[in-house]
Amino acid sequence: MTQHAKIVGGVHVEQRHDSAHKHVTGQADYIDDMAAPEGLLHAYLGLSSVAHGDIKAMDLSAVSAAPGVVGVLTADDIPGDNDVSPTGKHDDPVFAQTVEFHGQPIFAVVAETRAAARHAASLAKVEYASKPHFTDVADARAADYPLVTEPLTLKRGDADTALAAAPRRIQGHMRVGGQDHFYLEGHIALAIPGEDDEVTVFSSTQHPSEVQHMVAHVLGVPSNAVTVNVRRMGGAFGGKETQSNLFAAVAAMAAKKHGRAVKIRPDRDDDMVATGKRHDFLVEYDVGFDDTGKISGVSANFAARCGNSADLSGPVTDRALFHADNCYYFDNVLLTSQPLKTNTVSNTAFRGFGGPQGMVGGERVIEEIAYALGKDPLDIRKANFYGGDGRNVTPYHQQVDDNIIARLVEELEASSDYGARREAVLAFNAKKGVLRKGIALTPVKFGISFTATWYNQAGALVHVYTDGSVHLNHGGTEMGQGLNTKVAQVLADEFQIDLAHVKITATHTGKVPNTSATAASSGSDLNGMAAANAAQQIKARLVDFACETHGVEPDQVAFEPNMVRVGNQRMPFPDFIKSAYMARVQLSAAGFYKTPDIHWDREAGKGRPFYYFAYGAAVSEVSIDTLTGEYLIDRVDILHDAGRSLNPALDIGQIEGGFVQGMGWLTTEELWWDGDGRLRTHAPSTYKIPLASDRPRIFNVSLADWSENREMTIRRSKAVGEPPFMLAISVLEALSMAVASAADYRICPKLDCPVTPERVLLAFERLTHEAGGA
Repeated sequence: MTQHAKIVGGVHVEQRHDSAHKHVTGQADYIDDMAAPEGLLHAYLGLSSVAHGDIKAMDLSAVSAAPGVVGVLTADDIPGDNDVSPTGKHDDPVFAQTVEFHGQPIFAVVAETRAAARHAASLAKVEYASKPHFTDVADARAADYPLVTEPLTLKRGDADTALAAAPRRIQGHMRVGGQDHFYLEGHIALAIPGEDDEVTVFSSTQHPSEVQHMVAHVLGVPSNAVTVNVRRMGGAFGGKETQSNLFAAVAAMAAKKHGRAVKIRPDRDDDMVATGKRHDFLVEYDVGFDDTGKISGVSANFAARCGNSADLSGPVTDRALFHADNCYYFDNVLLTSQPLKTNTVSNTAFRGFGGPQGMVGGERVIEEIAYALGKDPLDIRKANFYGGDGRNVTPYHQQVDDNIIARLVEELEASSDYGARREAVLAFNAKKGVLRKGIALTPVKFGISFTATWYNQAGALVHVYTDGSVHLNHGGTEMGQGLNTKVAQVLADEFQIDLAHVKITATHTGKVPNTSATAASSGSDLNGMAAANAAQQIKARLVDFACETHGVEPDQVAFEPNMVRVGNQRMPFPDFIKSAYMARVQLSAAGFYKTPDIHWDREAGKGRPFYYFAYGAAVSEVSIDTLTGEYLIDRVDILHDAGRSLNPALDIGQIEGGFVQGMGWLTTEELWWDGDGRLRTHAPSTYKIPLASDRPRIFNVSLADWSENREMTIRRSKAVGEPPFMLAISVLEALSMAVASAADYRICPKLDCPVTPERVLLAFERLTHEAGGA
């Protein structure tokens, strides 16, 4: 063994996703692929047909009499509490008795087959006493609808005085649309009844412990009676952080009632109708600035359509405010949230968790200033970047002490040839042709940590077997992002063994308890550190054993690639482990980690809610057809900060996927409710996610390989799940430039999101008219 030997699959190297070959060959098992237990029953939800009203009568006789039906569940059949609210507000019933949105679950059918249950659910006769309903946030506010949770205020300096004294001032508003998660695997749960009060639930969830607690809550049993398993999800994006609770509870309730295994899986249409989405916002802003574009004061209100209950709307709207500054220093600032109740499905977590909506609002302010001054928006961005004396404090009073955005932007501006390409775009548009182009460079600064401080913890269970193989279980969940691969790489690096010797098993509440959701881009940070902690405990015991057995000092014991060196003797890792076992050394450990140095006082609006920031920048170039509004994304260049990347291949995949998903949110993915409060965009036929053909024609993605996290994160890496999503704002800004060419860039187009082809067409025609002709 030479000193240059390396393990296969450690950290900071490209390694394929551990299930990649299974994904592409169809061998990856999801819940619906599991062998059906003997006597399996199927449940299906009955949904309300009005947007707001009291249930006067519910005749389920035809449902019960339908072929194959075994039973029907209503609110009266719930043995515990009729609530799956993640915040304890008791406002998220399993089965509603007062209907708050069209498509709200009001009962469930249990039948021998899924088809029978689905058919029977349509036979219910329900009589309602309808009430006025409001699906739009502005209408709900005008009707004096309540807030679903307490609003947040962030304040520093005196925004009102600064605005009044500003040489220039702009006021405006914009709509930022919502988004359906459109995970490939929809919601699903399989419950198997056990002895006494026990039940085992296989759930497609990002938050196994919350599902465990909610199922126990509904069944009226302690949490130790419920075991939740998650091997993998076919996508989640935040949509399975709280929304899985309902399906798991219904399956478990039916399983315990009938003494047979029960599976529930809604159709895509019902999944989209009955589960929460990204919050859409009405952003109202007031900005003061000088002739150079430097901002002196900002005041903004973020009103959100939260839906029928609180769910996670409080922290989502909080995070929108946390990211309204993006990369920009606001000397005097006042930001407020307005989490409004509406008669729509309760909105929930989605990649970025409110941050993208806040950031879009902040970038609109930059765009407004640029068009008012006749400048390149990039110049306005640079003029307002954090950095310099006294310009490193956020609106929530956290110091930005890891700022690298100026370097990122400078390098991307050069590598993408932004300046020359912008000049070429201006020259192209000057010809006044049918096709117009736009180009934009936008930055991202995204805070990493749960703002609910107690969630910033994780556990892991590590076993080393006598043959030298390692078994790992941690509290994170795998939804395609590669978390299991990264955590396994960390463990392989700790023990200095090849990755092939590490096996990660399904997340299991009986192995690692009280887990936090795999969300907030924290999966690798938290679970990687917990796994490392477990490995370090085992290694410490092994070092003590080696010292005692061989009479050496601790610094004479080293874990080398697939070997252990004790003094001058090297032995294969499996042999060393076998000898430790024979000496009765404990080869198992429960690891734990909690993020240090974070705190948050919500009432005061001050603290350090984020452990660090992740940065990135993107240049997007687009072409629009001014006769139809249709457009193409011609080229995208991205430079992103992942710190010392644990796995560059996985991180680049996350950046590419996050960008395209963000692009879909800002361009084609439109949620639309009709006058009766019905969501009409509830299938691929009416809701357009990006296709492979929508991807940028040229797509250059690079990591800032010089970056290293200043904080003691796992191997100095940075989170990469959510930050790249907001790089797609560059597409919005590029489309805006293309539209602005209609008025020679003298008027800000003020595009609402999503920027559908219809909105592009109408905006171009509006600006042409306002400018007196193109």
